[in-house]
Amino acid sequence: MTVLTRMTAVAATTVMTATVAFADGHVDKTGWPDSFTVGTGSQGGTYFGYGSGWAGIVSDVLGVNGGAEVTGGPMQNMALVHTGDLAFGMTTMGPAAESIGGGNPIAPGLQMDNACAMFPMYQTPFSVTALASSGIKSIADIPAGAAIGFGPAGSTSDTYFPRMMEELGVDFDRRNGGWSDLGGQLQDGLLDVIAFAAGVPVPAVSQLEVQTDINIIEFTEEEQAKIIEAFPVAAFEIAESAYTTLEAPARSVSMWNFAIANCDLPESFIYEVVDAVMSDNERMVTAHRAAQSSLPEFWDRNTVMAWHPGAARWFTENAGAQISADMIHGDM
Repeated sequence: MTVLTRMTAVAATTVMTATVAFADGHVDKTGWPDSFTVGTGSQGGTYFGYGSGWAGIVSDVLGVNGGAEVTGGPMQNMALVHTGDLAFGMTTMGPAAESIGGGNPIAPGLQMDNACAMFPMYQTPFSVTALASSGIKSIADIPAGAAIGFGPAGSTSDTYFPRMMEELGVDFDRRNGGWSDLGGQLQDGLLDVIAFAAGVPVPAVSQLEVQTDINIIEFTEEEQAKIIEAFPVAAFEIAESAYTTLEAPARSVSMWNFAIANCDLPESFIYEVVDAVMSDNERMVTAHRAAQSSLPEFWDRNTVMAWHPGAARWFTENAGAQISADMIHGDM
């Protein structure tokens, strides 16, 4: 049975009329699901650990049974949440934009616009590393035809970093592999550059700088602006403390990860889910360290998805968000 035909109890119980809180402060739970599932990623990855954490918090606070499910990651989560097979999921801005535009490989041509933004999670930075002995200190220094490792095939890094390099006029020979393997190839002179899209510090880079001298290459202001204009990414600085090689923060870009909800879920339910996660960051960080960036002020990092009405109301009331009507599902 395919992703697009498999229907679960979650879908059957969630496609109902949204309701809002009573004036006396008691929440109207009409239409709330009896349980929920969060689509995450592979077991052992950040998505699975983070998703399990917030699912547990929401379940505890709201008294609704919930948990995490292993999935294929951002693209599959967009499909599962869009169809209602899963109530919740996690995605990055790039896969979200492609899915909404009909470019999701799970169902090419289907515009997955029934997956709504719920709350900001954390950032996936894009960073570039070369051996110091190569003399490559900037993007402009990368020679024509350079062998660049972009990570595992089909990963966020492999999907977007080659496009970014092309946008910046870099001519390259594309290579794929696991990060540790690519680090070994760089050290052995088989690669000129590695282009990482992963949380920092990237273990492979930390290992490299212990074994040899490396350059962590930052984007110029112009390069950063060009990439931000062309791709669903935001400005980011790699902290000086992330690597011993750095003597100052390194200018970069990052792709935000957002929690998503099926757009047909009741407004009051989503409002309370967002409140449970966004109102207690300390508890979220205890559940997963990546939640240090799961803060209300980062609501504006969503630039591609329509907001669920319940989430939009929470951020408007509690974070001073100014979300235009055309970015709220149902008002578009």
